[in-house]
Amino acid sequence: MSVPVITIAAPDWGIRFGHDAQRHPDLMLQTARLPDRVRIPLQQHIGSEARPLVQEGDRVLAGQPVGRMDVNRLGAHVHASLSGHVTRVGTALVPGRRNGLAVDIQSDGLDERWPGFAPHSQPLRLSTAALRKAVLDGGIVGLGGATFPAGIKLNRGGGVATLILNGAECEPVIRCDDALMCHYTEEMLLGAQIMLRILEADSCIIAIKQDMSSAISRVTTSLTQLADDRFQIALVPPVYPIGGEAQLIQLVTGREIPSGGLPWDSGAICQNVATAAAIATLLTKGEPMLSRIVTVTGDGVAAPANFVARIGTSIESLINAAGGYTQQSAGKLMMGGPMMGVELASNQLPVTKATNCIYVPGNQELTQKSDAVACIRCGDCAAVCPADLMPQLLLQAQATSDFDRLEQFGLSDCIECGCCDYVCPSRIPLTRQFIHAKQQRWQIALEKRRASKASARITARDARKQREALELEQALEQQTHNVTTAAGARSALEALLERTGADNSDDQS
Repeated sequence: MSVPVITIAAPDWGIRFGHDAQRHPDLMLQTARLPDRVRIPLQQHIGSEARPLVQEGDRVLAGQPVGRMDVNRLGAHVHASLSGHVTRVGTALVPGRRNGLAVDIQSDGLDERWPGFAPHSQPLRLSTAALRKAVLDGGIVGLGGATFPAGIKLNRGGGVATLILNGAECEPVIRCDDALMCHYTEEMLLGAQIMLRILEADSCIIAIKQDMSSAISRVTTSLTQLADDRFQIALVPPVYPIGGEAQLIQLVTGREIPSGGLPWDSGAICQNVATAAAIATLLTKGEPMLSRIVTVTGDGVAAPANFVARIGTSIESLINAAGGYTQQSAGKLMMGGPMMGVELASNQLPVTKATNCIYVPGNQELTQKSDAVACIRCGDCAAVCPADLMPQLLLQAQATSDFDRLEQFGLSDCIECGCCDYVCPSRIPLTRQFIHAKQQRWQIALEKRRASKASARITARDARKQREALELEQALEQQTHNVTTAAGARSALEALLERTGADNSDDQS
């Protein structure tokens, strides 16, 4: 069977890192050694923190749930990534510069597996409900970096016709998905078939960058053998941020997500290729989210590579596995790539489900910082914006805290990709300004909600007091009436008795 392949023309937005393929070629895949200890954060997903299920001293097995999401709360269950003993349950610094609950586990070296997830030799024969429940129980999240719970995203009912499998890594230096498509191709395709069954979708488009030659060859060969006519390959140009969900959906389907809408409003949803492979591994091996592929790269490490690493592994151990720091290291660490990555406070932080890359920049890779100057209205920022915004207008509105205009100019649609920063000749930190504006807007909206709730409480209290006063007044009136009525009845009775007594006196005389 011939596999349909479509080539997507380069868009008129974004950044073209022409040097990327030479500086960051395909990286080899290695398996990191089993760590002596792991730290498992209980929030590795969008949503609420999971509730801990274990306590200090407990023995746990690899795959055993250690954190659970309560019903009707957004989030994902969390599992032990190796067998051993819980040494601590408490707050700790986790990626993202915040403290959160985490479970520390000391390995016993046995890597004994928890038997609670049953492997299935033919998972596609399971019901849609059973498949979705398994994804939820397995704690699978979007592994492209967003970490939205996959089981919830797949619960779309009808209306989704197309599944897009995203292998077009967004950041220029990240190669974890490239490695996965080459080494775990069958798992990825089975996971895609499982998601098609859950969604009851008609087709799956696998998006791969045009410069990922090994992945293209491997996926094409596997699809030919699979002979499933629901699949096709879309070769997308190596333009940043081509892997953004909204941008990818529009490029490969021609359908645009409406402003303020959600991906499935376009009739399509995106899932990362690693998410698909994780779903297949869960169902065929009974193994939830124990590990993921992490790219360790940058001029600051001696031997950049991709590693299959257990969740909770320290970042320091992966850097050591990549040859350690070089003399060119700039002394900074980032989770993610150079454009949208999050700076890390320490190399002692753990690998989480969101850790697709550890970027260790060298001195030459860091943008030379200098003071910003006034906007010169060149329009370069608008030319590269993937969301088709006018960043210079957003900047003007942000400077005056004009939130009505910010909404009018599409602040909510900004994906914070940093393209505008990259091309700005005035060196204005536009993305940082827009993030700040979003935080301000959120804070104002929060204050409005609080004020509205306070006003509602005051109104309800006043109404209650008025009601109580009216009820009291009515009760007093009724008591007065009762007393008055009783007094009148007593007077009438006395008058009657007096008349009766007088009549009797007359009769006797």
